[in-house]
Amino acid sequence: MHPFSPGGKTRAMRSAETPEAAVLVRPATEDELDLLVEQTWSVAAEGRFIGAEVPFDRARRRARLGELLGAETSTVLVADTCAAGGPGVVGHLTVSVAPYGVADIGMLLQAGWRGRGIGRALLDAAIAWATSAGAHKMSLEVWPDNAAAIALYERAGFVVEGRKAKHYRRRNGELWDSILMGRPLP
Repeated sequence: MHPFSPGGKTRAMRSAETPEAAVLVRPATEDELDLLVEQTWSVAAEGRFIGAEVPFDRARRRARLGELLGAETSTVLVADTCAAGGPGVVGHLTVSVAPYGVADIGMLLQAGWRGRGIGRALLDAAIAWATSAGAHKMSLEVWPDNAAAIALYERAGFVVEGRKAKHYRRRNGELWDSILMGRPLP
């Protein structure tokens, strides 16, 4: 059983970057899918951190998160701040292991909760989950101007592996680059 799968153990992770920001990283539940869709909408509305743009099909997003949650080769992890007196789930991370052994991740945190070590706790949990799932590598994409995220990924052992130039067409017509990062797993 994976350490972060339903029925498996969960881990409370305390950030070394901000010890006061204790967060429980655990698998998402079916009951939280609507909340995760709302979080995605909120971050997408900021227009700078994730690939999704508003408006998007909420039902489709919910279904996709449900698929990831229910599959053997993927999971959805949430950052729950209730144990530290916080409001509850303030971010989530998806991880999916491809048949060739690479675990792709996507992560978001709500405004006001970034820079507190919560992203690192989610990332550490995803690395542990992907390792236990048999992945040999993790990969992700990040916008080049997201310096805080790039620094977080580098501290977690990810390295820049390439760049997709003018790859993503945004709704306003702009073409955005993305940076490809990867990290081998033990």
